[in-house]
Amino acid sequence: MQLTNGSLLWTSTYSNPPSYPPLKEDVTCDVIVVGGGISGAIMAHKLKRTGLDVVLVEQNRIGHGATAANTGLLQFSNDKTLTSCMNTYGEQAGARYYELCLRGIEELERLSFESAIDPEFQKRDSLYMASSIEDVEMLEEEYRNLYSYGFPVRLLEKHQIERRYSFSKELAIYARQDAEVNPYKLAIGLVQQGVREGLRVYEHTEVRHVDESSDGVVVIVSTEQRIHAGYVVYTTGYEAQEIKRNANAYLQSTYAIATYPVRHFPGWYERTLIWETARPYLYLRTTADNRIIVGGKDDQNPHAEYRERHLLGKRDALLKELTTLFPKLQGVRAEYAWGATFGSTHDGFPLVGPQPEFPRSFFALGYGGNGTVYATIAADLIVSFITKGDHPDATLFSFYRQNAR
Repeated sequence: MQLTNGSLLWTSTYSNPPSYPPLKEDVTCDVIVVGGGISGAIMAHKLKRTGLDVVLVEQNRIGHGATAANTGLLQFSNDKTLTSCMNTYGEQAGARYYELCLRGIEELERLSFESAIDPEFQKRDSLYMASSIEDVEMLEEEYRNLYSYGFPVRLLEKHQIERRYSFSKELAIYARQDAEVNPYKLAIGLVQQGVREGLRVYEHTEVRHVDESSDGVVVIVSTEQRIHAGYVVYTTGYEAQEIKRNANAYLQSTYAIATYPVRHFPGWYERTLIWETARPYLYLRTTADNRIIVGGKDDQNPHAEYRERHLLGKRDALLKELTTLFPKLQGVRAEYAWGATFGSTHDGFPLVGPQPEFPRSFFALGYGGNGTVYATIAADLIVSFITKGDHPDATLFSFYRQNAR
């Protein structure tokens, strides 16, 4: 599966990243992690920190799949609003989901300090703006629910938005304790730190066959070697749908640009993360080297050939959205533009845990717009599954959950 098209920003931000050899001999370990993106990096790091013997295999290079296209916005709010989560799963379950996402951002801040490479983690506030006047009532209800459960939010009215930004919107939720990160640097930095602590990593090593029994797993890889382990954890992202199709999951395409560095951000209060109530939504952030990332314009077609044909048009449309919001940035140009496969679930929650027919396997499928945050939740759950047999929040993200369509 070709996950990305176009020119990617993040892989240009770190020259000569660490490289790892393909597997050349049979090995034994406690846990195999399959997939070397941000989810696999976090998973392997946390498993290793529990004292387990961990092997990480990646079919290409660490961080060069969907992670390289990840725009690095970290938010406790999700594509599915808290209000909608409560309506789907009940008030307590919805609030717990959002609480775990807020904790996930805090965990990512800790992980950024543990990374061998500075991942440019930066705390940011967020502006969640009403795309149209018809969305105001919905946004007011969302604010009330967030506020009632203690989330760090306030409501900004039209005149307050106009004082802070170069655009006008009827209403917005202003949230604190969100963040931004370079997901590529975080992935390669956590893996590099893991290797220093005894993690074994093999690039250009593709899983070809897995035999599972009540005692463990035997994984045969593309180099014809075998890995014997107690468990296998799949952090292969959207490619996991090629292992087992999940009715609750669907794939589409998304697009993003990164501008050339700019000197100033006129009309952009505190360089906040910005997104909107429309679906699909537009979102914006800045970077450590003063670029602007703009993303959105999602399509239902997930195929790389389709993205390739539409990439230039999407680039121009995203630039137009940027200068509409920030007229003083007129003339800014995109240095990078890319499209990528993007996965979501019908019910808005990621998929984490065991699946039928895979007795010694766990899956960490952080599908949705908050995938890096979901990766921390998935790692906590799966570490607990392996070391304790269960996790108190397991049912929220289970493949068996009742409301999954």
